[in-house]
Amino acid sequence: MAEKSYLDLKSSVWDTGKCSGCGACIAVCPADALSFAEGEMVTSPRSTGYCKQATDNVRCGACFDACPRTGEQPAETLGTYLELIPAKAAFEIPHRQSGGAVTAILANALDEGLVDAVVTVTEDRWTKKPSSVVITRSDVLVQQAGSRYSWWVPLLAALKNAVVERKFRHIAVVGVPCAVQALGRIRASDNDLLKPYAKSIRLVIGLFCTETFDYTALIHGKLRTHYKLEPHEIRKLDVKGKLEILKEDGSTATVPLAELETCIRNGCHSCTDLTAVMSDISAGAIGSPFGMTTLIIRNPVGKGFVDSAVRNQKLIPGTGADIAAIEKLAMMKIKKNIKK
Repeated sequence: MAEKSYLDLKSSVWDTGKCSGCGACIAVCPADALSFAEGEMVTSPRSTGYCKQATDNVRCGACFDACPRTGEQPAETLGTYLELIPAKAAFEIPHRQSGGAVTAILANALDEGLVDAVVTVTEDRWTKKPSSVVITRSDVLVQQAGSRYSWWVPLLAALKNAVVERKFRHIAVVGVPCAVQALGRIRASDNDLLKPYAKSIRLVIGLFCTETFDYTALIHGKLRTHYKLEPHEIRKLDVKGKLEILKEDGSTATVPLAELETCIRNGCHSCTDLTAVMSDISAGAIGSPFGMTTLIIRNPVGKGFVDSAVRNQKLIPGTGADIAAIEKLAMMKIKKNIKK
């Protein structure tokens, strides 16, 4: 078992600006000593100052072992996979992003009892403020569907609620690459404090991600101040080489990414993983026709969930994904963020 404490995590990750903000350390801390503060852009968690390892010399290391920034960053564009296909939901999803395939897979999994909970991101429909949530019903999942992953949120902090407090044992998690990397470290760890989490995670779906934006900096600092755009006027945000904004009145606006550098979390500049290579299924809009989702099915677990959704007529698979387009953007991210 590792003998690293939160002080090692602080010095090597938090103090160096590498923290992804995934929330894994908050979830797995047995002392509940870590949290994120509300307000302005937060670069790393805060601590109460108590640590089993550092304070009482009781072996722990859970936070360090779960952190996606304590190991080497992936340098693969696509990673290993079994299939790469476009797909879409076979039923109506009101706020879906691209093809709604991720929601279809998860709704089917809940209906079929393949998972008993989904850890994902929701938002306040008026303010657009994101938060992590544990969902247990497919109708709620469908209603909450949509893209909130452009915003930063410490998603994995909700794992403590799902695993420790509510004791779910067949959990699906949907997250961006840094959260997926943390889950990969948790699944592979021999740290006894991480094993209950590893055993409870049945499915990991990773979402393509170039970077995430801080809610306060983007909404209040950029869109409201410079573009006179209120949160309730926004229907959907999408990042495709620029920030594309679909408004509630049906009109659109675009913001060059160069204008949003101050809204991007600093930890995103340490990430080289576009396609969440450590997931069971990766998903994103890149590489598929309009109205469909690209699915990278990486292993038999992921294939089983996709096949079940297709068999139950919840998911419609397609053909002809543009692999080159995905690889191109993935390589751009690697070159931009890799440390020379």
